Amino acid sequence: MKYFLAKQIFNSILYPFLFVLSIWIVFFIERSNDLNFVHYGILPRTTEGLIGIITSVFIHGDIEHIASNSIPLLVLGMMLFYFYKKIAKATFVWIWLVSGIWLWMGGRNSIDHPTFHIGASTLIYGLATFLFFSGVFRKHLRLMVVSAMVVFLYGSIMWGIFPLKTEISWEGHLFGALAGVLVAFNYRKEGPQRRLYHWDEDNDDDNSYLIVQNEILEAEKEKQEPKTSEEVTINYIYKEKDKEDT
Repeated sequence: MKYFLAKQIFNSILYPFLFVLSIWIVFFIERSNDLNFVHYGILPRTTEGLIGIITSVFIHGDIEHIASNSIPLLVLGMMLFYFYKKIAKATFVWIWLVSGIWLWMGGRNSIDHPTFHIGASTLIYGLATFLFFSGVFRKHLRLMVVSAMVVFLYGSIMWGIFPLKTEISWEGHLFGALAGVLVAFNYRKEGPQRRLYHWDEDNDDDNSYLIVQNEILEAEKEKQEPKTSEEVTINYIYKEKDKEDT
């Protein structure tokens, strides 16, 4: 038991850690060689920007940008891989792809001012909304506690889906959040499920169960009650007493 728990905790830390490590490696390669990888970001509605659907999450503008994304990625990623281990990898990939495609389709861009969208914040918003809505959709007590934890830790980031700062890709935040909701709804019947009791089952099943029970009770009642439909005939024979001789 302790071995499996330790393995589960290790795996829940390993995958998010490797992903965060990879974005730091890319950042150090870029900075140490005086390179600029911004053209690997998403350039909406252009063929050259399609590659950014995959690569944009690895590119960050500065040390503050990558540092602010690293901790939420680790925390939310660990929660995903611990509580949703069977669907965690698929969930992560789908949020990544769906948010990237939507950002490529609907993000800001113009001929006069080409706008490359970079950073892993789309994943952060997607993971946050997935963890929140997945607990709500499943009505699973433990997962709803996880939902509450996400609100407590990162509820304030939802202000990032509004166009309050032009230098921030609020569209990436918005599409990431929507992708998380979509994936949570799509996988609501997979992974951990709440335990169902007989009073939680569908009404049709309950009705058929009650009908069968009523039929059994009626049959037992008929066996116990005396049958009144049969006629009962009682014959009396009168025999006159012999008179005594006087």
